Amino acid sequence: MKYLSIDLEATGLAQDCLIIEFAMIPFDTQFRRLEDSLARSVYIHCPSFEDLKPTLDPWVQEHNEKIIRKAHQDGLMLSEFKEFLKTYLESPEVRQYFGNQKIVLFGKSMSAIDLPFLNRDLGWEFMRKYFHHRNLDLSGLGYALIDLGLLPQGMDSGTNLMNHLGMGAVAHTALEDAKNTAIMYLKLLDKFSTKG
Repeated sequence: MKYLSIDLEATGLAQDCLIIEFAMIPFDTQFRRLEDSLARSVYIHCPSFEDLKPTLDPWVQEHNEKIIRKAHQDGLMLSEFKEFLKTYLESPEVRQYFGNQKIVLFGKSMSAIDLPFLNRDLGWEFMRKYFHHRNLDLSGLGYALIDLGLLPQGMDSGTNLMNHLGMGAVAHTALEDAKNTAIMYLKLLDKFSTKG
């Protein structure tokens, strides 16, 4: 299977929080390979850090100030972000990679943030035009592997799973997280693939 691993950074987890960074990278489970040539990352415009600060969670203030400042200064407006994605998804390279099929999105904790925010900001019709209605969520897979006794408790967390797989710390930048999430999935496939 081929997936588009996505990740976004936001001003928080609440319904009205803003996307400030989005990244994506395709990967192929058959060949266990990420397609770095098709990796993309973009900032999405937001109000200034000073304007947002009174409403920001302390964790976001501490970890995402630099991203918020970059998004405010250099970020695309939502209409530009939508056009950026459309151009990418309709490019010959991406269409050839995915074989002109609707793309299956992959990520971690997608139902909590990524999909609701993208549906809200890009619109239901855009999402259904380009992306398959099914997706693969690494956190959900983590729960299943824990239930099967194949992973220890706590491996539904990206941080814990990265440590368990010997990959170090979570970067909390969209592109690194999109890449690392895909790599974790490929490592799990290698770990649990049946031999023979």
